[in-house]
Amino acid sequence: MEVEDLKELLIKCWMTHDGMWFYHCQKECGMEKANKINKAAINSLAKIEIKRIQNAFGIKSVKNFKDLQNLIDKALEVFRAEFMRFEHDFTIKNQLHCGMRNCWAYNGIKQIGVIDQYECGIFERIEGWFNCLNIDYDVTPQLEGCLMHSNGKCYRNYTFFFEK
Repeated sequence: MEVEDLKELLIKCWMTHDGMWFYHCQKECGMEKANKINKAAINSLAKIEIKRIQNAFGIKSVKNFKDLQNLIDKALEVFRAEFMRFEHDFTIKNQLHCGMRNCWAYNGIKQIGVIDQYECGIFERIEGWFNCLNIDYDVTPQLEGCLMHSNGKCYRNYTFFFEK
């Protein structure tokens, strides 16, 4: 098996576990509690994994936009699979654009019939990285629920404020 095929398989299995965990959590605890637990778990995960990525790639600190760009590129190289159809770019200085062409979380939550109550956790993870790194940022649009469900598209724009 090629490395990229193995990576794709492992991430699909990991995301299936994540989806099944959410499904059973919402069945057992209700949607409000499942959303709350999911976001707490994502925030805890984000703090651990971004430090692991820094260590794995020898990135000691993030002091400027170029450092952040390097770290995000490395993190997404590890955690993003092709099936996710997650895109990101840094075409504007001090800004990161992230978007989904077809969101796997939206599709899964829609399948279990609770999309109108779902609070997205995908960007919670990325924002958890920024928060852990003490990076000052603004984000648009503000997120309530699921943007793919409410707007038919899912994206976030981050503007960073690094000291000069």
